[in-house]
Amino acid sequence: MCGIVGYVGPRDSQAILLAGLARLEYRGYDSAGIAVIDGDGHLGMRKRAGKLAVLRDDLAAHPMPDGTTGIGHTRWATHGGPTDANAHPHLAADDKLAVIHNGIVENYAQLKAGLDSEGYTFRSETDTEVAAVLLGREYLASGGDLVAAFRATVGRLDGAFTLLAVHEDHPGVVVGARRNSPLVIGLGEGENFLASDVAAFVEHTRSALAIGQDQIVVITPEGVTVTDFFGEPVEVEPFEVTWDASAAEKGGWSSFMAKEVSEEPEAVANTLRGRIRDGAVSIPELDGLDDLFRDISRIVVIAAGTAAYAGMVGRYALEQWTRIPVDVDLAHEFHYRDPVIGPDTLVVSISQSGETMDTLMAVKYARERGAKTLSICNTQGATIPRESDAIVYTHAGPEVAVASTKAFVAQITAQYLLALHIARIRETLSPTEIAQHVLEFESIPEKIQHVLDSEQERIEQLAHWMADTRSVLFLGRHVGYPIALEGALKLKEISYIHAEGFAAGELKHGPIALIEPGQPVFVVVPSPREAPVLHSKVVSNIREIHARGARVIAVAEEGDVSVLPISDEVLRIPLAGAFFQPLLAVVPLHIFAMGLATAKGLDVDQPRNLAKSVTVE
Repeated sequence: MCGIVGYVGPRDSQAILLAGLARLEYRGYDSAGIAVIDGDGHLGMRKRAGKLAVLRDDLAAHPMPDGTTGIGHTRWATHGGPTDANAHPHLAADDKLAVIHNGIVENYAQLKAGLDSEGYTFRSETDTEVAAVLLGREYLASGGDLVAAFRATVGRLDGAFTLLAVHEDHPGVVVGARRNSPLVIGLGEGENFLASDVAAFVEHTRSALAIGQDQIVVITPEGVTVTDFFGEPVEVEPFEVTWDASAAEKGGWSSFMAKEVSEEPEAVANTLRGRIRDGAVSIPELDGLDDLFRDISRIVVIAAGTAAYAGMVGRYALEQWTRIPVDVDLAHEFHYRDPVIGPDTLVVSISQSGETMDTLMAVKYARERGAKTLSICNTQGATIPRESDAIVYTHAGPEVAVASTKAFVAQITAQYLLALHIARIRETLSPTEIAQHVLEFESIPEKIQHVLDSEQERIEQLAHWMADTRSVLFLGRHVGYPIALEGALKLKEISYIHAEGFAAGELKHGPIALIEPGQPVFVVVPSPREAPVLHSKVVSNIREIHARGARVIAVAEEGDVSVLPISDEVLRIPLAGAFFQPLLAVVPLHIFAMGLATAKGLDVDQPRNLAKSVTVE
């Protein structure tokens, strides 16, 4: 959710903070603000409810003196509504110290009651102001030691948080801390950065450090210091950001979502790159970890939202190719139902951001119970990979639109690679069988591009014609079922209409009651070549709903003529193996959701009430 930026260095801090916040707008927010220590050593602050443009306009109309030390924030309201008063930064009682915060301070009410009894007053409804006032109190008690005050403060906070603070008595210093919430360091020359996402500073540096759990960082123009919450120095993990600032820009596209849908072929190709060679699969990140996969008897995939649907697709291949039982769990349900897991269980987490709080808590739960953990993630330096025993990165590049598209196909790709990797180790597939899958895999990016080139214009026109549609249903079987769920989710997310995905076999067990004349139904049709039995059953389902007046839009492979007499529209995808068809079938559904939202005049990149990364439970 919220975005955080901190800067120390010789340049115009306001410009750097505002540009960094603009790159974090995709995370979702309802207010924005900055605090800057100016050249005279005074702390200035400006914050406004609404989009970043409101803050920019206010600063343009009423300029604030610039300085070389500052912090900036975009807020997603949790405690208190989206008002100017509740926006970040928040000040300590003497107005000399400013704090910004991601996450939730769970014990803020108790802390606030204690500060109330000491005579402190508050100007907002937020938990963050409680942390700011407490930090100001501890600063005075420490005799002006900002880092010592920070340690004392974070030691009293419960919950998930990233905190950044500046104090006008300490120009050239930004202090930060994290617990269960993202924070990364950007290393510049004579300047340094802090942010909740590398996108905030990648324009200035691609050299970064990942901060671990319960750590405090101090940045100055000259350097960086990282300690734990007890003041002990810790080693931090350096990494290079593998994409540049242009990758997170629209580049002439009408929306980030349009750009990212167009990058789905590249996302698959980049996730494959360096991991397949001469008909074999080897994932460099997993070198030396063969024993991790030999000793498991069960796999549990945990994720939320779109990533969970990717996990449902991956389950089919993981189970069939490795011959290991696979379950898929929603991360937010997993660790609350006391699952039966242990050392013979591999828990595979999927998260685009690597910061999804529900998934992070599930990973920690799994590790506490002795399970082995592997993360599939798109973001370097993220928390979930660091909390896991192993990691497979997806290399999809930055995904800015809230509704995930290219990350979805990359997550499926990563799971298939993992399945083939394990199959090689456990010898559940022969080298010849693996080579056949690899050969097909290598053709998928070109086939996705073919769908984009041949069908996008027609799908967008179909979406335009259906702009007044109030409800859309999706049907699928086997690997097509989670694709139906994904198609429905995309419509909900960005078009704000009723949409549901069903397993086609469930049709006569209830959902067919929803069918009435004119009801649009997308059907993901299995290949008649690869899955003739499933294909015949889905065709039978289509006949049932077509006979009841449904408007059928079939997603079917080229050459499948059986769907023509019973479908109103047929969207064609190239021939592919049964497990690879989902990577193609989902593309028309992504295009349709984007086209319908666009036809309705909606913001496809930042849909209402949603944030890109859900960093609180």
